[in-house]
Amino acid sequence: MATFNIPPVNKDIAAALQHKIDNKTKPLGSLGQLEKIALQAGAIQQTLSPALQQPTIVVFAGDHGIAKEGVSPFPQEVTYQMVFNFLQGGAGINVFTRQHGMQIRVVDAGVNFDFHQHPGLIHAKVGMGTKSYLHEPAMTMIQCREAIEKGAAIVREIHQEGCNVIGFGEMGISNTSSAAIIMSLLCDIPLAQCIGRGTGLDDEGLAKKCAILSEAVAHHKGIEKTPLQVLSTFGGFEIAMMCGAMLQAAAAGMIILVDGFISTSALLVASGLDKHILDYCIFTHQSNEQGHQLMLAHLNAVPLLQLGMRLGEGTGAAVAYPLIRSAVNFLNEMASFESAGVSNKA
Repeated sequence: MATFNIPPVNKDIAAALQHKIDNKTKPLGSLGQLEKIALQAGAIQQTLSPALQQPTIVVFAGDHGIAKEGVSPFPQEVTYQMVFNFLQGGAGINVFTRQHGMQIRVVDAGVNFDFHQHPGLIHAKVGMGTKSYLHEPAMTMIQCREAIEKGAAIVREIHQEGCNVIGFGEMGISNTSSAAIIMSLLCDIPLAQCIGRGTGLDDEGLAKKCAILSEAVAHHKGIEKTPLQVLSTFGGFEIAMMCGAMLQAAAAGMIILVDGFISTSALLVASGLDKHILDYCIFTHQSNEQGHQLMLAHLNAVPLLQLGMRLGEGTGAAVAYPLIRSAVNFLNEMASFESAGVSNKA
């Protein structure tokens, strides 16, 4: 598998950035989290004047064998139908990326459907969906590594085209199930606290989902709880591909916009492989999916927004992007006390 050279962000510039922030025409700290984002963006890019170029959301789609066991109220076919919706510009993520001048890329990571050669779709299929991990590992280790490498290659190309700020979304019926198990095993949190309602399960459906996932974890109780082993046993092709994409983005010095529950589960795996990736991450929102708050706490992450969203697709990252732009713009464009001729405090 490809190795990723992710250096920790050099903090030597932090003092100069903080000085620039503190000398803007405002009381100290009065822009709150925007000041922290400005500092982080400047440190990632190693400049006092960071720039956001060709912001992009990459949506990875993949099917899950566990969907056929009854853990979701929606049939597996919805995955490929939603991919067509993305390609036609009709999904939530299309609306928000259009609104904020962001690019969107849609990737077939492993949908159980033959798209042929569809314009606008990045064809990176590893398989026709994963296996049901109720009975066998979701994917082989070879497939897992292939997905990681394909995700990295996609981001490498996007970066070469000039993008330096990137968010990741996903589509895959039953992928909250994979995310919940990944979270439970990698964070050492009881599974029941990680499982949520996904696409809208009622109480009976939630109880059934908990029972099925508990049985699946018990079936694989002998596995090593290493990031790649957990990912290959319980993950999805879209989650594995997103993990590789995130690692490559950090290796390229890009700002990573972390979306919700499933995207953060991919980051859990990625950070288990290289903790320095977290230096490059802005956590855009706290999903309304049960478990995300605990997942963020495990990563010591403070999300920008809490809007009760749980759509996925990268929508939280897209909705939060204007705030990141505001942070960079105030750092670059807001007058200092000296330049504006405004008296600073005595």
